[in-house]
Amino acid sequence: MGAKDLNVTSDPEGSRPPARRRSPFNSIKFFVFCHSLLQLAQLLVSGYMKSSISTIERRYGLSSQKSGLLAAFNEVGNTVLIVFVSFLGSRVHRPRFIGGGALLAGLASLLMALPHFVGGAYDYTDRISSSGENTSGLCQSESPLATSSSNQSCSRQESPAQLGVYPLLLMGQLLLGIAAVPIQPFGISFIDDHASRKNSPLYLGILLAVTSIGPAVGFITGSLMLRFYVDFDKLPEAQIELTHKDLRWVGAWWLGFLVAACLLFLTALPYLFFPRSISKEDGGDDDVVESRPDSKQQQTNLVQEISLLQFLKSFPRIALRTLQSPVYLLVVLAQVNLAALLAGLATFMAKFIERQFSQTVSFSTMMIGGVCIPLAVLGTVLGGVLMRRLNLSVSGASKLCTAAILLCMFSSTPLLFIGCPTQKIAGVFPPSAVLPCSSGCRCPQEAFNPVCGSDGVEFRSPCHAGCITVATDPNNNATNYAECRCVAGLGSAAPGTCGSGCSGLLLPFVALLGVTSFIASFSQTPSYMMILRTVPTEDKSFAVGVQYMLFRVLAFMPGPVLYGSVIDTTCILWGEKCGKRTSCQYYNLDRFRQRFLGLQVVFVCGGLLCFLLTVVVLRRRARRQEPQPAGKEGYELVSALSKEKRAEDLKT
Repeated sequence: MGAKDLNVTSDPEGSRPPARRRSPFNSIKFFVFCHSLLQLAQLLVSGYMKSSISTIERRYGLSSQKSGLLAAFNEVGNTVLIVFVSFLGSRVHRPRFIGGGALLAGLASLLMALPHFVGGAYDYTDRISSSGENTSGLCQSESPLATSSSNQSCSRQESPAQLGVYPLLLMGQLLLGIAAVPIQPFGISFIDDHASRKNSPLYLGILLAVTSIGPAVGFITGSLMLRFYVDFDKLPEAQIELTHKDLRWVGAWWLGFLVAACLLFLTALPYLFFPRSISKEDGGDDDVVESRPDSKQQQTNLVQEISLLQFLKSFPRIALRTLQSPVYLLVVLAQVNLAALLAGLATFMAKFIERQFSQTVSFSTMMIGGVCIPLAVLGTVLGGVLMRRLNLSVSGASKLCTAAILLCMFSSTPLLFIGCPTQKIAGVFPPSAVLPCSSGCRCPQEAFNPVCGSDGVEFRSPCHAGCITVATDPNNNATNYAECRCVAGLGSAAPGTCGSGCSGLLLPFVALLGVTSFIASFSQTPSYMMILRTVPTEDKSFAVGVQYMLFRVLAFMPGPVLYGSVIDTTCILWGEKCGKRTSCQYYNLDRFRQRFLGLQVVFVCGGLLCFLLTVVVLRRRARRQEPQPAGKEGYELVSALSKEKRAEDLKT
């Protein structure tokens, strides 16, 4: 009985540690839950930015090159600071750094929406007005008030608030990139340090799934927000004259940033209460067996701690040594080609669908977020499953990547031929001089209010069509233009563009694009495994860091700018306001399709070439290592020489 009593009295003391674990902030499961929500909110901002980039371009008169630079600018701050993450590691309070990054991301999202509130209402040309000003855009021989109205509009356009919009957006993107620096690396390392060996892959898999879903949620959110008019908070519904199909329509691009900011602030709060270190999750016998090696590893890590200056000095040398591995270099270059392809398509594919197939911005965005991204996620998962099922070596993984990219090239090439030529636009395409029928109408140079003539020819505005009268509905919206001098036949014109006539080809295009995304993503998991298996064990984390840095420097930063510059070369009519060039109003659709998708084929061919060279290098290496057991050839490609070099680098 004494022994039993002793056990009874000792139970309350033994139960104190479990009582501490009742706090959710001492649970790794709760941390995984919080981090999943945070990454979803953070990547929602990234996807939403890309979904609304063409709308911001139209709202503020940006070229595609400028909008591409804006989309890529968040990588600048991220690239500069990501090096320090690998140095700081567990030296800092990681949950608080993550929470600080989330709060900064929330502030950056508010900054992105700020231009809408500090600037005036969206001003577009040729509005039907109930005032005495000549803003109807009809053909009139004299327009005495046009000059004064234009001067007032230009004075608003050149206000300090309007001129500071682009720098403000760039600053918001820069802060978003800086805010993202600690979130994913510190979150993954914190989970790996405190989760059991058995559950750690499950938790990291959950984060990977959320990382893949986040951009899709951002695109879908963009599709919903862009259905609202940009100034719905400033104008009554009766004064909103534009429809979704109007080329001048601008959706509420700012609304999604406010929603994302609220989500980021909410998901940041729990990190302020997590301790610097929590109790290790109980994983059973596996963790008991590995407890001693882990403690030894921690001791060696403490001994090998170096200063920040030493780390920065050794960084270029270790990076150069890592890049001297031919397999590693070729695989990373292949991934860079595919990453540049992804960066450009994610930024401008919605715009391409909108222009090529005469669809609304919200519908085009939904096609990307609802079809292409989910299929790419599915392909990534199945690529990993296939590699595990077949137990592929590095050589087998390289062949799988080569086969996937080869099929991707065959599926992407037909996209170049799915489309229609540019619709006939009087005075614009085919290029011609000023139309004699509307030469006496004194049409403003900046007039842009597309109308479709009854003869199937499109005009930049009712004035350019020579229309004299207009019929309106009770809300004062134009329903039909009549007595149009430049329109053959009935001489009438309907408001809105004639369209490209390619809407019937949208379904096969999106289907083929989805198949291409699915096939290309098959190479993602095998290529990552090739990198992890071709570098020394102690250099794996560093090699992944160099890989992501090359992604940003060679793909994510220049990719959108390159695509935007290529798109600008296909413009056939630039907008003009107050004597300054604004965004493009009409594109040569054949050139747009050929150059935009042709650049995609170029990147696919670059990735295919790198993977083919990887197969060749691995085959030659296998011939040299024929005496070795075949089972180990695929998994260990690190020679003793590389380990000796690393030891020399650490000594120096």
